[in-house]
Amino acid sequence: MQLANRLLAATGTTIFTLMSALAVRHQAINLGQGFPDTDGPEDMLAAAAAALMDGRNQYPPMTGVPELRSAVAAANVRFYGLSVDADREVVVTSGATEAITACLMAVLNPGDEAVLIEPLYDTYLPVVKMLGAVPRLVRLMPPRWELPRAELAAAFGPRTKALLLNTPMNPTGKVFTAAELAFIADLLQRHDAYAICDEVYEHLTYDGWRHIPLMTLPGLRPRTMRIGSAGKTFSLTGWKVGYVTAPAELAQYVAKAHQNLTFTTPPNLQRAVATGLAKDDAYFAGLAANLAAKRDRFAAGLAGLGMQVLPCMGSYFLIADFSPLGFSGDDAAFCRHITEAAGVAAIPVSVFYDSEAPGQYARFAFCKREAVLDEAVMRLARHFRAEPAASLTAAVRPAYTTAPRRA
Repeated sequence: MQLANRLLAATGTTIFTLMSALAVRHQAINLGQGFPDTDGPEDMLAAAAAALMDGRNQYPPMTGVPELRSAVAAANVRFYGLSVDADREVVVTSGATEAITACLMAVLNPGDEAVLIEPLYDTYLPVVKMLGAVPRLVRLMPPRWELPRAELAAAFGPRTKALLLNTPMNPTGKVFTAAELAFIADLLQRHDAYAICDEVYEHLTYDGWRHIPLMTLPGLRPRTMRIGSAGKTFSLTGWKVGYVTAPAELAQYVAKAHQNLTFTTPPNLQRAVATGLAKDDAYFAGLAANLAAKRDRFAAGLAGLGMQVLPCMGSYFLIADFSPLGFSGDDAAFCRHITEAAGVAAIPVSVFYDSEAPGQYARFAFCKREAVLDEAVMRLARHFRAEPAASLTAAVRPAYTTAPRRA
């Protein structure tokens, strides 16, 4: 028989699936895959159930039901002052992963170059390669994850077609500063390149850090595609409802890509997400405050074990340097070891790089119930023979909670 697609044959199963399966096998607490362990808002669940029974279960409009497209447009104005045409500049997708793929498909031709920033979400690189484009990788390094401006500028050239930017960033928890975004915006305009912005954690920022969409910067509106996620904003990751905001000229190509990927998204879930986006400010503030408290609680626990916890200004994730524990293997070995022997699953940070990467960091998801986070710390403490912090709610606040730098 002829060989299957070479790129897919060389692509392994995603680390999130592998570690989640390992966690199930060893009855481990799964702090690897980034999903909450409680359902989202009850009124949204009720809205989805009611919409399922209202007789509108056939194909919805390909670009999304009018209610959701209007809600996405309204949210753009409300949160960022972006005026958006709901009919021509919004495309609803089956999750943000599909949205990322559709946006890349919309602008990349074989031979084009796409600038990607490591560490990166594991779907970015395979999709760029499948489209026949050439990835140009720029690396952020722990512990501060600062943008290396000279390296980024060097990655742009005459064949640069697009940059894929993730802020707030998975896995680092970094929120790009206004100055960093301005530098990126200048490069995009000078090289006449597009921006694909993965902003699924837009409402999950902490300690006064504020998400700034690249689309809001001068000159960027015509060349930017902005991606949001109901799964992350409403703790309903299994719904897989994403949305793209883009200028009409680009949105039409995103829609054509979407047409050939999933075509449409369950209409009852779309209508329920529309109700969620209309929630008052207290919901969004409360979501961030709740997650910040969990972050601090879990960070204190990890620090009490001796790990060095890195800054986290946004997202679901903490990265910790486990080398102070004396473990002799690399991060992949460490994460497998604690899953099997301690009953706590995490993700090795090296998988978010394309090649050789720092090997002493693990990513933990803190979007879990407090009792689950406490139990994870206790299991790690028992395994490593460490005494956990006397009180996980004590004011053990990492350095990143002091006055943040935004410029």
